[in-house]
Amino acid sequence: MDSFPAYFPLAGRKIVIAGEGEAAEAKARLFEGSPATVVRLDGHAAFLPGSYSGATLAFIASNDEVFVQAAAGAARAARVLVNVVDKPALCDFNTPAVIDRGEVVAAVGTGGGAPVLATMLRNDIEAQVPEGEGRVAALLRKFQSEVRGALPALHERRAFLRDAVLGEAAAAARAGDMERAGQLFREALAKGSARKGTVRFIAGRGPADLLTLRATRALGAADVLVLDADADPEIARMARRDVERLDPARAGAEALIQLAREGRQIVRLITHPVDPALIQALSQAGVAVEVVPAAS
Repeated sequence: MDSFPAYFPLAGRKIVIAGEGEAAEAKARLFEGSPATVVRLDGHAAFLPGSYSGATLAFIASNDEVFVQAAAGAARAARVLVNVVDKPALCDFNTPAVIDRGEVVAAVGTGGGAPVLATMLRNDIEAQVPEGEGRVAALLRKFQSEVRGALPALHERRAFLRDAVLGEAAAAARAGDMERAGQLFREALAKGSARKGTVRFIAGRGPADLLTLRATRALGAADVLVLDADADPEIARMARRDVERLDPARAGAEALIQLAREGRQIVRLITHPVDPALIQALSQAGVAVEVVPAAS
């Protein structure tokens, strides 16, 4: 990872855009509808550090090299992070191609070196993110404290939320009926998480592009990951970074049964045939088992 992506909360923040022209207007459009206060600067005011005081970010857009250098220097003197349009060497950060869905924001960055590619990739991703996803995120944020209180166990909370984003409450939020979404969400929360634990065996030898969509989703939903030593690292990286990893030597039938009874979603990345005795032991204990093959 050559650049670290980070999100800056905009509520109550000040954003400065120094310069004129289409590049400056494009930066201003990024913040249309946001809760940030956008300050536009030009002329001598752009050269004064005080003009940037209290700002979170500053964007400098001009074809005048003298203007760019003076404005960037003033912003840095005010201890503000600076982005200079089309001049990556002068930037403290790069502006990614942004997918804006309100509370859901996705970004594609190329370190400032290939903005056309970033835009193309953004368009591909944008088509997969419906407009209503921001309202689903707003719904989850509204009930975040209640969910934590009702489901203190992390794996139970994750299981509930995974179901919630595919359930009736989320559908109502996507449709714009937030009142009904809130009612349905509270009803679901009152029932709690009833998801049963599952053990999924996934072919882990690779390459990663042979994984089915079902396997990819299972990796993303896993609470516990068990992988053989020679499993493809690219496949392992498809799981969440905070997934609990269990050594294969400790992942016998008894341990997997206990985890499944706690409602955990377990993925076992295998590079050798599954031991029939293990599957039999899990099945006899009432644990749901799924063997997910690679794509042919």
